[in-house]
Amino acid sequence: MFAEAIQTFFLRLKDVFVNFHFIPDILDILLVTLLVYAVIVQLRKTQSIQVIKGIIFVAIVYGLVSILNMSASTYIFNRLLSDIILIVVILFSGEIRQALEHMGARSFGKSLPFLNRKNEEDELDAINAVCRACGAMSRNKVGSLILFQRRTLLGDLTKQAVMIDSETSFEMLCSIFYPKAPLHDGAVIIRNGRILAARCVVPMKNDRVINENVGTRHRAALEASLNSDCVAVVTSEETGIISIAVEGNLRRGITDSELRELLGQYLLPAADEKRVKRKKKKNDAEDAQAAVNEKEAKTDGADE
Repeated sequence: MFAEAIQTFFLRLKDVFVNFHFIPDILDILLVTLLVYAVIVQLRKTQSIQVIKGIIFVAIVYGLVSILNMSASTYIFNRLLSDIILIVVILFSGEIRQALEHMGARSFGKSLPFLNRKNEEDELDAINAVCRACGAMSRNKVGSLILFQRRTLLGDLTKQAVMIDSETSFEMLCSIFYPKAPLHDGAVIIRNGRILAARCVVPMKNDRVINENVGTRHRAALEASLNSDCVAVVTSEETGIISIAVEGNLRRGITDSELRELLGQYLLPAADEKRVKRKKKKNDAEDAQAAVNEKEAKTDGADE
């Protein structure tokens, strides 16, 4: 009997090789491998792994019920799991939508640098304005949340926001996040170097596990970076520290110069280094002069 089993195994193995079509089957295997890898990567970015564990537990219970021939329980499980594909789509609707958004957001035009020269210039000006504003707000302990849109569109966050569509400047950002201004509460979205909207509300999941001991703005920044590929910049109202969130990772306690370098890496992959350094040197000088003017103004106020 053991010999027959071995013979059967080798016959089936022979059938596999005989019926193997090299190019289609290799492509099929590669496609399935890529799909499985993409699913695993997507699940690791979210907390859907807990749902997967629940599904596995239900499958184990269903297997035990079937082995023990428990008629009533088997009938219930059969009815519940008859539309398993629909159930999976409902459970993972957010993750599926996010994956499709990432697929649809691929831009082939980025391979042509001359088409994006103007956008890079606007983006670079926006980065410098944001860094100057964050430096000033950090010194004055003014809270802010700024989202740089990349490939994934952030239109869902602008439904209840105030649409602006203005040039990104130091003065505009400071006026928006001025504590007594009507637009200071919420996030600002910057798209293609321009301020798209202000007072944007970032929906947050109550069951999201966040290791960092942070406040609402930082949680919103992490949530936005998890649900999209945006770059979120935060200044703390309590401590004044500057933070940046990308793909669910929060880096805290950075300077405005470090922020400028990080934003350049994330938003300007094809930027000319000389232009970046020249802009950085100019803005550092402006920041230093602004700090001196602010210190002199405070001294004059104290004397009066």
